[in-house]
Amino acid sequence: MRNYFIAGNWKMHKTRAEAAELAQALVAQLKDGKHKYLVAPSFTALETVGKIVAGTNIMLGAQNMAAEEQGAHTGEVSVLQLKDLGVQAVILGHSERRHLYKEDDALINKKVRLALKHGLEVILCIGELLEEREAGKAEAVCETQTVKGLEGVTTEELKRVTIAYEPVWAIGTGKTATPEDADAIHAFVRKVIGKLYGEAAAQSICIQYGGSVKPENAAQLMAKPNIDGALVGGAALKAETFVPIAKFA
Repeated sequence: MRNYFIAGNWKMHKTRAEAAELAQALVAQLKDGKHKYLVAPSFTALETVGKIVAGTNIMLGAQNMAAEEQGAHTGEVSVLQLKDLGVQAVILGHSERRHLYKEDDALINKKVRLALKHGLEVILCIGELLEEREAGKAEAVCETQTVKGLEGVTTEELKRVTIAYEPVWAIGTGKTATPEDADAIHAFVRKVIGKLYGEAAAQSICIQYGGSVKPENAAQLMAKPNIDGALVGGAALKAETFVPIAKFA
């Protein structure tokens, strides 16, 4: 039985004071929550939020990390620095990293393997552009990103990986894949995992949906057999919109 995993990606929002206020509200309102929870603030707020969520049922996540442990990499943040702040998981391969900052599958895979080597959990994001979906390439794109993203990852390490399917055309646009469309891709990705790691791994891996998840559509999405949670963007920035998603019934 897979547990639901609801994660909030705060992106480049919130000062430390604003992040602390939100984190305190989430700790109070989710303390009786039944699912797995994570928040991923900006690097500048990780320490602040980490102190607030420490010892609670909310994990501390980072939105990205460098592909090297340390060295002459101006402007980057290393896995060692993240662990030092109490980070437990890292989001990698987000579409904004892929398309705005031109991160390719090889770089993302290097980050995935480094994060796993250091004991972090990984949320590996995959998803197609609108033109790729309209050209009938959604499955092919998601398969390539999954296979290349997990290259060199062992079956044991896979237990610390969550896949987040985020159709790029649905992120921050207000458009959402229908629950049926989303579930179809989730089922397909599960088959890809089965080919790579076997049926037991395919059935146990958590696959989140991301892309304009809101309180109004969360329950419909989560009701689908292959959707195991949500990676939430805009709606994660306020307790009044994130908590209803996190506690969907």
